[in-house]
Amino acid sequence: MFIARRDNPFRPARVLLGALAVIALLLPGTAGAGAPPGSFADLAERLLPSVVNISTTQTLKAPQGAPEMPQFPPGSPLEEFFKEFMERQQGGRPDAPSRKATSLGSGFIIDAAGYIVTNNHVIADADEISVKLHDDTVFQATLVGRDPKVDLALLKIDPGKKALTPVPFGNSDEARVGDWVLAIGNPFGFGGTVTAGIVSARARDINAGPYDDFLQTDAAINRGNSGGPMFNVRGEVIGINSAIISPSGGSIGIGFAVPASLAVPVLDDLRKFGKVRRGWLGIRIQSLDSDMAENIGLPDQKGALVAKVDPAGPGQKAGLKDGDVVLKFDGKDITEMRRLPRYVASTPIGKKVELVVWRDGRRQTITAAVGEMPEDPAEQQVKGKPEAPKPQAGKDGVLTIPGSGLTVSSLTPPLRERFGLDEEAKGVIVTEVKPDSPAAEKGMRPGDLIIEADHKPVRSPADLGKLIEDGRRAGTKSLLLRVENPQQLRYIALPLAEGKKK
Repeated sequence: MFIARRDNPFRPARVLLGALAVIALLLPGTAGAGAPPGSFADLAERLLPSVVNISTTQTLKAPQGAPEMPQFPPGSPLEEFFKEFMERQQGGRPDAPSRKATSLGSGFIIDAAGYIVTNNHVIADADEISVKLHDDTVFQATLVGRDPKVDLALLKIDPGKKALTPVPFGNSDEARVGDWVLAIGNPFGFGGTVTAGIVSARARDINAGPYDDFLQTDAAINRGNSGGPMFNVRGEVIGINSAIISPSGGSIGIGFAVPASLAVPVLDDLRKFGKVRRGWLGIRIQSLDSDMAENIGLPDQKGALVAKVDPAGPGQKAGLKDGDVVLKFDGKDITEMRRLPRYVASTPIGKKVELVVWRDGRRQTITAAVGEMPEDPAEQQVKGKPEAPKPQAGKDGVLTIPGSGLTVSSLTPPLRERFGLDEEAKGVIVTEVKPDSPAAEKGMRPGDLIIEADHKPVRSPADLGKLIEDGRRAGTKSLLLRVENPQQLRYIALPLAEGKKK
């Protein structure tokens, strides 16, 4: 540690430099993007006219099959009781056919021609959308387009001769944890509310959609702030406030915003086409665990495992195969599985990209032309002990795999009926998974269909038993199973060691 002494010849210079630094912070315009400003007043005054309040009206139909009013003798106390009950249930009177529901949100102007951004959940299912400007002028808005996957919507009003004040988007990729941000919106119907905070975290996945990449902030965000802008200290929009984590419904300092880098391409597509055109490879992917990585010889767990390749998709045409692990896409490392769908979706349609994949124990490079995502795709979502007892299939076609907690069976007509499988289904059906077993820990459940093991087709319990025994003799620690159920198709690395009793 440096200790100043009376005889230190550098002390005057250090004092002078410190004083100059303090003066520089106090002078206007000298603070950096992350430096705390003396006040947000000038910035808020400039930005408030660009933020709007949004209210929607939705017609709710009366529930079908509602109970009829029971018949009672005139003047019976029960008649009055049931009348009040029916009125509460059906919106004011027993024969009410429908009722109106309203909701509130926020938005902001991005073009003086009348284009306004908000969240999709703010305007979803709305019959009417009203936009109120900062000066209380109200306009009726039309929906240009919306994207539920990233929770964005683009509205349009006709401002006539009314001058609007648009705000620009900034580069959210430059935002750093700790940078100051400003949120403006319509919380609980109190329009024009300004709150300040910092960027608390980046690239948050809160399971809101397939392309989660939220900015997290501690700026106060409440109900009604949805769709409002998150500004940096230059007055640029770097996020659209969309969600909060709160046990009470009020702000506890954990809010999330869609980053501008994700929003801008979506809004451009909505404006041009009325829908979003996303890149597509035509594959289903899943994450890797340590057992899977070890089974295929991958040095670490990074990458996205291809569970299925669509036979008519761009990935199949490029030569992608089931069981490949995508390590790089268009020069970007796939450090975790969920990054790949975002990278692919944001890639221009028709662009040829290089993919680095792990296949047959080594890296390989293939080139794929990115296609356009269909309207509703199912793709992209989504110690061995040789002395262990040998699995043996019984005469009834049932196989119990020692140490795994797994029992499988041939596909008999009763089992097909029990688990809702048609005649086209092939493989062996899981009939029992012991609690706390290795199979249970891997997420296997009765009704799962094992269709492959070690990349070889499984048609009977005997096939599976032989592949397990072959793996144990070879000293393999796990067997890579391909498992299918009505919800998903995935790979599971099943340990071949005897399970430890708990």
